[in-house]
Amino acid sequence: MSDKIAELQNLVSIDDKAAWVSHLWDQYNNQRREKIEEWKELRDYLFATDTSSTGNGSLPWKNSTTLPKLTQIRDNLHANYISALFPNDNWLQWQGYTLDDSLKAKAEAIEAYMGNKTRINGFRTEVSKLLYDFIDYGNAFAFPSFENRTKELPDGTEVTAYVGPVAHRVSPLDIVFNPLADRIDNTYKIIRSTKTLGEIRKLAETEPDNHFWSDALKKRQEIVSKAGAYSIEDFDKALGFQVDGFGNMHEYFQSGYMEILEFFGDYHDAATGELTTDRVITIVDRSTLVRDDVMPQMYGGSPFVHAGWRARPDNLWHMGPLDNLVGLQYRLDHLENLKADAMDLCIHPPLKIIGEVEEFAWGPGAEIHIDEGGDVVELGKNLNNVMAANNELQIIEDRMELYAGAPREAMGVRSPGEKTAFEVQELATAAGRIFQEKITHFERELLEPLLNKMLETAQRNMTGNDVIRVMDNDIGAEIFSSVTAEDIIANGKIRPVGARHFAKQAQDLQNLNGVLNGAVGEMVAPHMSAINLTKFIDDVVGLKAYEIFSPNAAVAEQQETQTQVDSAEEEIMMQRETEMPV
Repeated sequence: MSDKIAELQNLVSIDDKAAWVSHLWDQYNNQRREKIEEWKELRDYLFATDTSSTGNGSLPWKNSTTLPKLTQIRDNLHANYISALFPNDNWLQWQGYTLDDSLKAKAEAIEAYMGNKTRINGFRTEVSKLLYDFIDYGNAFAFPSFENRTKELPDGTEVTAYVGPVAHRVSPLDIVFNPLADRIDNTYKIIRSTKTLGEIRKLAETEPDNHFWSDALKKRQEIVSKAGAYSIEDFDKALGFQVDGFGNMHEYFQSGYMEILEFFGDYHDAATGELTTDRVITIVDRSTLVRDDVMPQMYGGSPFVHAGWRARPDNLWHMGPLDNLVGLQYRLDHLENLKADAMDLCIHPPLKIIGEVEEFAWGPGAEIHIDEGGDVVELGKNLNNVMAANNELQIIEDRMELYAGAPREAMGVRSPGEKTAFEVQELATAAGRIFQEKITHFERELLEPLLNKMLETAQRNMTGNDVIRVMDNDIGAEIFSSVTAEDIIANGKIRPVGARHFAKQAQDLQNLNGVLNGAVGEMVAPHMSAINLTKFIDDVVGLKAYEIFSPNAAVAEQQETQTQVDSAEEEIMMQRETEMPV
């Protein structure tokens, strides 16, 4: 071994834990390589503007049109998913496990605090990204953190920009775990990220909990300062590993980026037989251990949550709604361009030239000079097959909508035949059962645990008072209230009920219409509360922001109108009396 190789290996010494964490990342990332290629192919179809960047690019067709059917299904699912999760402002509820934890003041404080934080910290935007992962990859991952952001004014004064819990998306490409586990909580996770050296330095200087980054930066600076003495070949011989996204270790150390691998979970030391639980291990450069701590969560377990679209047997990596449709998208583009080429052939057919014919331009009114025995013959084609291709295209598109579980009735696509309003609503409810089950699953498996982990993060990190905006039902106005950590510490859980409430509202409205439009409606009419029925309609149709409904509002407005009418009539009478001659 040359002296340079030995020196380089000593310079980039690999810690024991860094070695096995890096090995685990490479092992599980390589095992899913085939799935990553499938995700890339799907992404190519979703964002393609023509077939040149898709699997259809190799077909020998002159036309290269792509029909964005997968993209339309994706947008349809996302739009309906996000609308179902957040149908109104009352999409989360607090459910206490004891009497004290269920008191009205406690519930209102927690609901108001989490409602305010999710409204102003971009929570809906982050959930939107998670829904795209849910659709595109079939898997969505997230975790919470607590942020204390300040802003410095021109006069040097620091003001608070945001203090509270924040949700973060994890790309499915940046997380690995044991796929044989039955739940994400029952396996270790390794998260990969890359940050610039400037971002790492900012973390080390501004956040006391991240002081460990200072040692990582010193080690990195030492390697970079001495790397110029070694060639690319020296790095390849000395270091038998690479960093994803970089050509080799020499390019990586010169890039100004730092790769971070974070291990969350339990591990077993085969040499000593010792089991270590609930650890977070952070390594950089595939070689340096910078953190090995107990996970800070009060209730144990890792901070990560996961939801999948279609479960696989004995595999935690789920399928997405679009995975099975890539082949049909291939078929769609194939037929579309085949049909277009066939129509071009019919409209502009090839010419069969016999004998001596002078050169000519084929077009209306063209003159063709032909010698004796010469001829020009148009090779016409039959359009019947082109018409058949149109029908097949429509059939394939309908099947793709059906297979993805997209709520077609919500897009205004109505099945043929005359129907009453009740029948239309009943069919829409039945047709949307797949959609409703999937979004309810997302709400229960990802949104609910994520919100509760965000609340736990706030309970653990919140100091002092926080001012939030709440609705005072007694005076019907919004007021500002002060909340402390004690106010939001309770034994229970946050339940997002947007999707479940959305489905229940539709079913309740359907049932109510059926009752009121029948003979039973006349029988129960004397026993119905018009005010409570108005509240129900106001909640279902989501018009609270317009303040259309309030108890006896029409009576008060009619009284005011009548007062103004009487006043106007009185003025007219007085004016006439004044104008009458004496």
